[in-house]
Amino acid sequence: MTTHDGMYIGGQWRPAASAGTIAVVNPADERIIARVPAGTAEDVDAAVRAARAALPGWAATGPAARAALIAAVRDELRSHAAEIAETVTAELGAPPALASAVHAGLPVAVAGSYAELAASHSFEETIGNSAVLLEPVGVVGAITPWNYPLHQIVAKVAPALAAGCTVVLKPAEDTPLTARLFARLVHRAGVPAGVFNLVTGTGPEAGAALAAHEDVDLVSFTGSTAVGRRIGAIAGAAVKRVALELGGKSASVVLPGADLAGAVRATVANVMINSGQTCSAWTRLLVHRDRYEEAVALAAEAAAEYPPGARIGPLVSERQLRRVRGYIEQGVAEGARLVAGGPESPLERGFYVSPTVFADVTPGMTIAQEEIFGPVVTLLRYEDEEDALRIANGTVYGLGGAVWAGDEAAAVAFARRMETGQVHINGGRFNPLAPFGGYKQSGVGRELGPHGLAEYLQTKSLQL
Repeated sequence: MTTHDGMYIGGQWRPAASAGTIAVVNPADERIIARVPAGTAEDVDAAVRAARAALPGWAATGPAARAALIAAVRDELRSHAAEIAETVTAELGAPPALASAVHAGLPVAVAGSYAELAASHSFEETIGNSAVLLEPVGVVGAITPWNYPLHQIVAKVAPALAAGCTVVLKPAEDTPLTARLFARLVHRAGVPAGVFNLVTGTGPEAGAALAAHEDVDLVSFTGSTAVGRRIGAIAGAAVKRVALELGGKSASVVLPGADLAGAVRATVANVMINSGQTCSAWTRLLVHRDRYEEAVALAAEAAAEYPPGARIGPLVSERQLRRVRGYIEQGVAEGARLVAGGPESPLERGFYVSPTVFADVTPGMTIAQEEIFGPVVTLLRYEDEEDALRIANGTVYGLGGAVWAGDEAAAVAFARRMETGQVHINGGRFNPLAPFGGYKQSGVGRELGPHGLAEYLQTKSLQL
């Protein structure tokens, strides 16, 4: 076990204000692999003060120079990809292939996109007799989750730096080692002191202190809707900007005439990625009644292709394991038909859950309404297209989704009526330049690409 000390504040590692620590557990074998400082409000205040002091100089740095430094961060991420993947595997439990391709690979692409945007984006425009300036919003408090620990950090820090903002990052306590590695790489890239700062700690203490700090101009949070509500309330009371990327209960709708086998396999695969710990996962599979039982059999077969400990990793923590098991047990209790998996532990050690498929799920069931955040697929039957749309839109969430149809135009027409922020048409690939975010209780604001950059900018009009 390694014990880390210090917070990255003002361009250096400083001792934490208190001796408290947080244990980091490898979810595959339940061993404590490290301890990191449990930051307090005092640590947060020091980090915010460092970010505030660095803000004038960084905001005045030209876009080309900011772009060059973000590109340097990208290059450090690329050259340390193996170490990143190993770290994510150790503290999140992601299988090595997933850790390498997604957890280490995607942040390189996102950082690269913001290096390009920082250089090419127009931060000034003319409207009539006015010059409209796009200026950095200021000091950003970034609070990130554990499920995609590096991607979520880069998706906030890179656009903030591109906009000319300075940042204080509070990562999830389950995956702080990836954040510490990122801080090392930011330092190696030559980002000026105070422009990026890191405080590890718990949400109720360090996260709450960061969200409430009077010198933080924008809070960007990714996590549960419940915590997002509290952060939104804190930010609203202080009249500060807030960006929230929250939960989801996304629908994958298979319209008549679609390739049913392909749609079912792709949907199950989408849910199994990252052990179901993806906010936009297509966890509700909607199939017309005429082919419903065929889809159920296909889903059960597809789930069997993800043996725990091989193609699918553990859940991040014992707490998360209890949560997912509870939802599976509740699904059975409410009358859903279990056709694959279940709540039993598939392995002797580790926080594993078997890939689980429920049939005969009705829209009002808990497992059809609440975010489970595990490898659980629910199949719902629909009568006609209007019924499918009603079911798809019938939750408080609206983050992702998918539509499958024999005719692309029909799929697009259906997707246009879905109340959700991003829809994949017939398996369309994820695009790191397209805006990502949700409708309804799935959040406020957007991440990625130019829309993500806009979250960190404010406008000023000069009337000439």
